[in-house]
Amino acid sequence: MLKSVVRAVGAAVRISSASTSTARALPLICPTLSSPSSATTRPFTRSLWMLNNNGASSGYRPKLFSSKALNPSVSCGCGGLHTEGDKAFGDFLSDEIKEERKIQKSKSLPKMSGGWELEMNGTEAKLTRNVAGEKVTVTFNVNNSIPPNFEEEVEQGQQKSAEEEPEIVSTPNFVVEVTKQASKHSLVFDCHYPEDEMSRGEGEEESDIFAIREVSFQPEGDSEWKETSYTLNTDSLDWALYDHLMDFLADRGVDNTFADELMELSTAMEHQEYIKFLEDLQGFVKCN
Repeated sequence: MLKSVVRAVGAAVRISSASTSTARALPLICPTLSSPSSATTRPFTRSLWMLNNNGASSGYRPKLFSSKALNPSVSCGCGGLHTEGDKAFGDFLSDEIKEERKIQKSKSLPKMSGGWELEMNGTEAKLTRNVAGEKVTVTFNVNNSIPPNFEEEVEQGQQKSAEEEPEIVSTPNFVVEVTKQASKHSLVFDCHYPEDEMSRGEGEEESDIFAIREVSFQPEGDSEWKETSYTLNTDSLDWALYDHLMDFLADRGVDNTFADELMELSTAMEHQEYIKFLEDLQGFVKCN
């Protein structure tokens, strides 16, 4: 069903991404950077929050203290500090929240086809599905699932119109766990969205929009990935075996359609969490 020749295009991406494997919990929460796809998207409106290109990987952190003198106003009942900067910050957040609500497509999350049941815990989501006695669980986290995406014009300080702004798409890593009734172990797949597949243009040959990074047997029900269990890395994997692994997932509902719908769901979840964060931040700044 899934052709080896087509998948060979993404081999370099899996080889380069394999070296980044570290100790982690199920689900993984360190997404692969990617470009916008056909999933539900929204205009890129976070330039003021993400002007530094270095990102978290460079160790960049905003300064906690400024050399400018603080000029507190009269303290309110919360006992916190209030400055002119706090007032300007609160006004900015009010405008930002209004803009984000305008571009929010729906307050309800999109549905996954295929009978998947959704369970959420903050930024973490779990999708479950039963197939002929097997339980298939997919977990992902929307934190850090949107990469900074700055083009040369932005770096050079040139402004773009709203129509020209790049769109935001959440592409989280996700973990697929397949459990059989008679087995004490689950077969676990560490999956991600390769950047070269996400940037594929229209008219190009269709291939998988997600890839398997690692496969391992893990004790059923354990939330922690045990590093003492053998882990098969796909960078040196025989292509015939890799194809069978992809077909195994597709037979259980984890295919291109699922991966595309997961991006749409994750994007909507991330946007909801972003708006909620702005609202909480505004309340904290204003002591609401």
